Amino acid sequence: MTKRYSISEARASLPAIVDEVEAGSAVELTRRGKAVAVVVSRPEYERLRSDRPRFADAYGAFLGRYDLDEVGADGDVLEGLRDRSTGRRVEL
Repeated sequence: MTKRYSISEARASLPAIVDEVEAGSAVELTRRGKAVAVVVSRPEYERLRSDRPRFADAYGAFLGRYDLDEVGADGDVLEGLRDRSTGRRVEL
């Protein structure tokens, strides 16, 4: 964040804020000293809102492209990481 404006300052400086955002900077807006919003350019907004593949889909594509032995991982790399016990007894 290069600049911070209070809401009242932003009202008076909107053209300058838009110019700054168009140039690639993000502008933070505050109310009573607390950050409440960030103004970003349209391309940055679209990048943040873009659809991203689900992890399972991305992992499936990875497995389709690479052999796990080739990248130095075996298929059971995650085995044993989760504790399968029933947990502790709790009285309520």
